[in-house]
Amino acid sequence: MANKNKIREGSILSSTIIYVASGLCCAITLYPMYYVFIMSISEPSAVMAMEVFFWPKGLYLDSYAMLFGDTDMWRAYLNTLIYTASSTCLVIITSVLGAYPLTLPNLKGRKFVVFFLLIPMYFGGGIIPTFLLMNKIGLYNNRMAIIIPAAVSIWYIILTRTYFSSLPGEIRESAYMDGANNFQILFRIYLPLATSILAVIAIYSIVGMWNNWFTAQVYLPSKELHPLQMYMNRVLIQQTVDLSKLNRSDQANALKKMLSATQLKYSMIIFTTLPVLFTYPFFQKYFVKGVMVGSLKG
Repeated sequence: MANKNKIREGSILSSTIIYVASGLCCAITLYPMYYVFIMSISEPSAVMAMEVFFWPKGLYLDSYAMLFGDTDMWRAYLNTLIYTASSTCLVIITSVLGAYPLTLPNLKGRKFVVFFLLIPMYFGGGIIPTFLLMNKIGLYNNRMAIIIPAAVSIWYIILTRTYFSSLPGEIRESAYMDGANNFQILFRIYLPLATSILAVIAIYSIVGMWNNWFTAQVYLPSKELHPLQMYMNRVLIQQTVDLSKLNRSDQANALKKMLSATQLKYSMIIFTTLPVLFTYPFFQKYFVKGVMVGSLKG
């Protein structure tokens, strides 16, 4: 006898439609990155003529060789790694230390503190007052101008607090009865249970800092301190070479360099995006769980 409570699968037609729609969504999402990749390895003449659409034409890797030999790019890469690693570690620390006290039921003024945190979350002083403040405290043209503002996020504190609040209160009460203090409860009980939400915060922070260029444009006039995205902004808007001022041999070399420079932007996009793409799989098993659990209970 068939089980009436069994969940029935959809028809073959509906399943086919779902798979086709999902495949189209994946293709539309992935094709721009694939297009940039095949443009970065195709012959420069084919790239300039816009003849590359679905597969590469020829094989040309000199643009990647130019990137690997660029010391300025590697310095910008190192700066981005410093900014990303420092800000991510600090924002996780501040989020945990700021969220845990707000979950204590006997904390006096807890509701006022939460309300106070929500105000700067929605209202800010603006760029000019922030710039004057950063200049006044000596952070202008300093690495700390990138790291310190990103070290604290009220949204991450609220998100972590929500996750901590979803954990059973009996865990903390039993730990108190066993003689544990708040630091032991936080580091030995709560943190091992909060890997999913911390992974969400980490991936958001990594992606946000990796793509950040506006802060560097405002506070870092020194090119030696620029992150990778700021370096890309400088490279991709360089002027072309005036061929009329060169002899014939130089014109041929300059033309080849112009073709390579056009293709170079595609190579830079691939080269600077890969680290973030490779980072996500390490957090994937925590990502969905952290987003869903952290949003269930307020």
